[in-house]
Amino acid sequence: MGLRSVDLPNDPNYYYQSDLADHAISWIRAQKTFTPDKPFFIYYAAPGNHAPSQVPSEWRDKYNGKFDQGWDRYREEILARQKALGIVPPNTRLTSKPTENEMPDWDKLRDKEKKVFVRQQEIFAAYAEVTDHEIGRVVQAIEDMGAMDNTLIVYITGDNGSSGNGGRNGRFNSVSSYNGVPETIDYQFEHLADFGGPHSDMTPPLGWAIADNTPFAYCQFATAYGGTTNGVVIHWPKAIKASGEIRPQYHHLIDIAPTVLEAAGLPQPKVVNSTPQKPIEGVSMAYTFKDTQARSPHTVQYAEFGGNRGIYKDGWYALTLHRAPWESQPRTTFDQDKWELYNTTEDFSCAVDVAAKYPDKLKEMQAAFLTEAVKYNVLPLDDRTYERFNSAIAGRPELLAGRTSLTVYPGMVGMKENAFINTKNRSHSITAELIAPAGDIAGVVLAQGGLHSGWSLYVKDGQPKFAYNYLGAVTTIVSDEHLPTGPVTLGYDFAYDGGKPGSGGTATLSISGRKVASGRIERTIPFIFGAETADVSVDLYTPVTSDYKKGDNRFTGTIKKVKIDLDKMIPADEAAAERAAEVRDEVDADQD
Repeated sequence: MGLRSVDLPNDPNYYYQSDLADHAISWIRAQKTFTPDKPFFIYYAAPGNHAPSQVPSEWRDKYNGKFDQGWDRYREEILARQKALGIVPPNTRLTSKPTENEMPDWDKLRDKEKKVFVRQQEIFAAYAEVTDHEIGRVVQAIEDMGAMDNTLIVYITGDNGSSGNGGRNGRFNSVSSYNGVPETIDYQFEHLADFGGPHSDMTPPLGWAIADNTPFAYCQFATAYGGTTNGVVIHWPKAIKASGEIRPQYHHLIDIAPTVLEAAGLPQPKVVNSTPQKPIEGVSMAYTFKDTQARSPHTVQYAEFGGNRGIYKDGWYALTLHRAPWESQPRTTFDQDKWELYNTTEDFSCAVDVAAKYPDKLKEMQAAFLTEAVKYNVLPLDDRTYERFNSAIAGRPELLAGRTSLTVYPGMVGMKENAFINTKNRSHSITAELIAPAGDIAGVVLAQGGLHSGWSLYVKDGQPKFAYNYLGAVTTIVSDEHLPTGPVTLGYDFAYDGGKPGSGGTATLSISGRKVASGRIERTIPFIFGAETADVSVDLYTPVTSDYKKGDNRFTGTIKKVKIDLDKMIPADEAAAERAAEVRDEVDADQD
């Protein structure tokens, strides 16, 4: 299936997961109809359970009361079921929890905390089942076409383990995490009824992330097994005669492609579209289809994320946690990191650190990591966090690097954040050349982001407006004057206070060069607006402001062009300039 942006219908019941399954089913049916003797290949990447955790209304209460026992009891229940099913060895132990401040004992939580945390996990569980349900529809369609017997299905659950981005309290708006902004329990409690709904960009708290990774330690972005281990189901009736059996061999995601190629009887390609290919680094898992206990040929595998490192080698696993996913700063320097060592053949969950007992083995594993890191271009290590989201701060190449202005035109929609000029943490101006028709004029001129964070320059009832959405809190600058009929220039200027990323500034609206409104935007997004796009003449997905609706915000006049300039603006009035200087002084004092 080709990649494309989804053109969302103006339908309140639209759900992306259902649409994804519908498209997959339609495509498979078409392939089997027109070429019934040829195999089909489909890569199906379900969004569940990644934020935003949104589920149809009929699913949201399905797990009510199922998690009232809390995450400590839940971990014990999961491990007991895993042992009963034979998924883990009988001697598997629960790993230690993070500190009390990060993952409190459930019985010590306040009632309000429990209500928020339970609701987050209820939605998360519903999201998981919806995902399975929609994928199940695709599998059923294959069965209905009579193609199941000779179809190889590789179903990988999870996204490197559950996400710890929620930190201790979880998030109603995950964009908060991306920008290093905490959310209070009181704030989330106010939005409890919205969890799982269209305004939800939820990530559960660390306690549930750890519990969902039972029996392993930690979670996504860490290099412990809780951040590198996913369950996999492989189904191919024609070639796999076993049913419901467990395979214990160590394998990695890079082994999927060689497995599919071997199953299809195809060689690894050496040239694709005239481009020479590097050898595939993984190995086939097809030998496990018939041999339960055969030795895995995948004997060495590194892991690295944000300075966290891990290395698997012949049943041993060594790791160092340079910075936990919920921590804003590294624990120490790279050379001072504390390494752990586990013998996975005896300790499946990596619960007992034997680094002190086997120092020579630990040194061997550390050397093996460096060997793999050099071989696969892991070095140099980069332990920055939020800064990496912003190309200008991170020093990462970007499409518009060095550009101080960008002119966009009608029809330019769906521009991803890294493919649009970066206005964060600096002064900038927007100048739109318009033709306003007679009568009321309305709609979006230019917008970036959506209801979780972003900004929009738009017109309502003839009045120009600018809305800045800071993690759901919207500040709106409104012109008292209406746009005149005919050719007109609409301008927006932002005088940034400076100082630490995410500072505020003074916003000004102008009509044909004449100032018509001004106001303060106290806080701005420092690093990332999120997944939603920049769009000319429309706010394509969720609306930045409730002043207009999704699917009904297209500009009713004519947009000739819109120019964004960095560090170029109409000078703010004297009072605004004085306030900006005061804020800069406050920031400098805080830093001192």
